[in-house]
Amino acid sequence: MSISQRKVRVRFAPSPTGGLHLGGVRTVLYNYLFAKKNGGEFILRIEDTDQTRFVEGAEQYIYDCLAWCGLEPDESPKHGGNYGPYRQSERKVTYKKYAEELISKGHAYYAFDTTEELEKMRIAFKTESNPSPQYDATIRKSMKNSLTLSPDEVNNLLQSGTPYVVRIKMPENETISFVDMIHEEVSFDSNVVDDKVLLKADGMPTYHLAVVVDDYLMKITHAFRGEEWLSSAPVHVLLWKYLFGLDNMPQWAHLPLILGPSGKLSKRDGAKYGFPVFAMNWTDPRNNEFTEGFKEKGFLPEAFVNLLAMLGWNSGTEQELFSLEELVQHFSIERVHKSGAKFDYEKAKWFNHEWIKNSSADQLFDGVKNVLSSKGISQIEEDYLKQVIELVKERCTLVSDFFEQSAYFFRTPESIDVDALKPKWNEQKRLFFEQYCLHLQQLNDWNVSEIESTFKNLATEMAIKPGELQLPMRIMLVGGKFGPAVFDIAFHIGKENTINRIHSAIPKIETP
Repeated sequence: MSISQRKVRVRFAPSPTGGLHLGGVRTVLYNYLFAKKNGGEFILRIEDTDQTRFVEGAEQYIYDCLAWCGLEPDESPKHGGNYGPYRQSERKVTYKKYAEELISKGHAYYAFDTTEELEKMRIAFKTESNPSPQYDATIRKSMKNSLTLSPDEVNNLLQSGTPYVVRIKMPENETISFVDMIHEEVSFDSNVVDDKVLLKADGMPTYHLAVVVDDYLMKITHAFRGEEWLSSAPVHVLLWKYLFGLDNMPQWAHLPLILGPSGKLSKRDGAKYGFPVFAMNWTDPRNNEFTEGFKEKGFLPEAFVNLLAMLGWNSGTEQELFSLEELVQHFSIERVHKSGAKFDYEKAKWFNHEWIKNSSADQLFDGVKNVLSSKGISQIEEDYLKQVIELVKERCTLVSDFFEQSAYFFRTPESIDVDALKPKWNEQKRLFFEQYCLHLQQLNDWNVSEIESTFKNLATEMAIKPGELQLPMRIMLVGGKFGPAVFDIAFHIGKENTINRIHSAIPKIETP
């Protein structure tokens, strides 16, 4: 059965070496959308063959990020499945078998060169036109490997435990081609590709061998990865050809880069320009370096997934806001762009603002409650908080904005913007607010309509325009020139708080 006839199986295969960059999450998303659109399965495979780069906690961080985004895999080291193990470090014996098969077929060879010998090679073969010599078809003839040594010498080195690596034997003067789902037909000259290491001295495979073997054994039908891996494609095409046949090779899609202000988006851009580049906060345990995440910055997972989908893809319509279910319905690999997509943080915040506006108080409740609790507002009545969320959500771009936009509903502001009131403050306004407090005290029915009509009737009696009084009242209650309708604020904070805040504000305004 050919690849095109089999059930769709895609995979995301990160290395547990650090935080999950938004480019990595986008790769997850496109894998997930393609699988679900086609009734397939999404697999998470951990590529931890480079033990020198392994970082404690990084694998769990990947699970946490995917769970936050709602992109749970069908199979993984955590979820299990029929094609495990799903960590490459647990499949070590398997890779060696395939490396030896390549050697026996004449497509790979043992290389016994020491670090010092490799360094001497780089110096000896360095020229003005070739400043960085690679271990390729020309240079391998001068090196210490099973192509230049006799069979007896090779056997003796292997029997004595001499360290070696296994390298692919790149053919000379061949054109290596494949059809990419995004870039269409792509071709490479074999002469410019070096003999990549397939199996390292510690017996662990490199990415090149492991990705091909694992994709075959896990029956992967489509492989989505970043455009930066395109240069490795000729090695992988040959490995598929030599080991399993090209009919079994997955269809590849090399995704365009996500661009920052100065080229490919990096985590350094986040620190430099003040926006997150990781899905969630990450602190590198090796150096305690902290990188901010979209979650902790105040992004909703729905907005984060939505904005990532639009970084390099569009539905062909004017629609920009998509739920995950809608993305599954509309996604097609044919509409993924060939060129890089520039990340625009202001546009990212727009997505989040729209999602906050369109979310219910129930959906926002946990996130807002956590924000307020982190600022010391912990005794919160659930129904009251939901009412407050509905009042202020249109003014919030990030979930973290809910504190500034709603704190005054729960506690009296520590200070008020008296400078905004003093220039137009006068005796008549002071008398108005003193009288207004007396009227409010006598209200039996505390509702928005009564609070507002009492305000406007008194203003008419005292021949003051209501518009000249609403800003002072807002600042007295809120602390600044922001917030929803002022009478809604008064209603929700209650009669006693409204009167107390007005009384306490007047002397502050009149203080020289």
